[in-house]
Amino acid sequence: MTSSLEETPVRSPAAVAVPVPFLDLRPSHAPLKERILADIADLIDTGAFTNGPQVAAFERAFADYCGTEHCVGVASGLDALRFALMALKLQPGHEVIVPAATFVATLEAVSQAGGTPVVVDVGESDYGLDPAAVEEAIGSRTRAILPVHLYGQVADVVALREIADRHGIALVEDACQAQGAERDGIRAGRAGLAAAFSFYPGKNLGAFGDAGALVTDDAEVATLVRSLREHGQRAKYEHAIEGYTSRLDSIQALALGHKLPELDGWNDQRRAAAAHYNGALEGVGDLVLPPTPEGSNPVWHLYVIRTADPAELAAFLSERQIGSGRHYPDPVHLTEPYAHLGHGKGSFPVAEALSAGALSLPMFPGITEQQLASVTAAVTDFYGERTGQRRAAPTDR
Repeated sequence: MTSSLEETPVRSPAAVAVPVPFLDLRPSHAPLKERILADIADLIDTGAFTNGPQVAAFERAFADYCGTEHCVGVASGLDALRFALMALKLQPGHEVIVPAATFVATLEAVSQAGGTPVVVDVGESDYGLDPAAVEEAIGSRTRAILPVHLYGQVADVVALREIADRHGIALVEDACQAQGAERDGIRAGRAGLAAAFSFYPGKNLGAFGDAGALVTDDAEVATLVRSLREHGQRAKYEHAIEGYTSRLDSIQALALGHKLPELDGWNDQRRAAAAHYNGALEGVGDLVLPPTPEGSNPVWHLYVIRTADPAELAAFLSERQIGSGRHYPDPVHLTEPYAHLGHGKGSFPVAEALSAGALSLPMFPGITEQQLASVTAAVTDFYGERTGQRRAAPTDR
């Protein structure tokens, strides 16, 4: 798939009506399958299933990709984020500022590291932490700002880093959805003290199970996290602190090592698909298309539109055999585990509007022009049927 996808006209539903899964990993896995299987066979012969050379090789390669000095592979993105915050030595009452638009793991990491999440609203321009809201939330107990690069769109790390530096607090990135994304020339993972990545199978860079990594330029942070991931050991049976079992398995590192060289190409395919959606869906119904701030180069982990009735649109798409997703339909401050924070409905209007209206359209490397046209034709038809008149799909963008 090339950038020519951006110029592909949307055809009539009859010409392009094909089933479209929400996510299909087969197109990206197929070219790599035999090589990965051969290396897995070698791994079985060696038996180096934990801490094998594949882990060290992937850690070095991913650090180079992110532009950081260190990468520490762990068992999940949540572990990476928790360990990054544990490096700050949070004490009861210490606060970490988090966005209201995020997956619950962001807040879990803060609580599990010993801190208190302080929720603030996000901005309409990028769905990331609103710097003005962050400034207002900083107090004497604040120890860190934790931006989330939601849907693969890097938050305003330039503004947030300036705020963090001015107040003498840490900036830790939740980059779990943003492998390879950039903003203002800064790649995800390079903006703060440390960054957490998830390699859950559906991520832009996904393993064959749960996996994650922390990246940092701080040698002390890297050393601490290497200890935390393996029972607090400095060396075998030398336990310096209480730790966890959170190793990156060799088989996951092996798979990730094969996939990493393909990541930029896969991200480019996602960008082409997003451009197709943007061109075909502009002005359709009440849709609010995803924002892309100037200077940003997102990787489109998700393509999230907003509409007044996402459930109705999702049902219509399902009838056409087109998958969709409702990501985070309840903002974190209104979920049961975080009710104790005391934020009622209406506390964070931008995040709440995003949760209420969000619908994710199919997005994956290898999605075909016919599949994209089928999605956009169905969305267009949905609004045509609601208004009693079918809107002609654009043929010249």
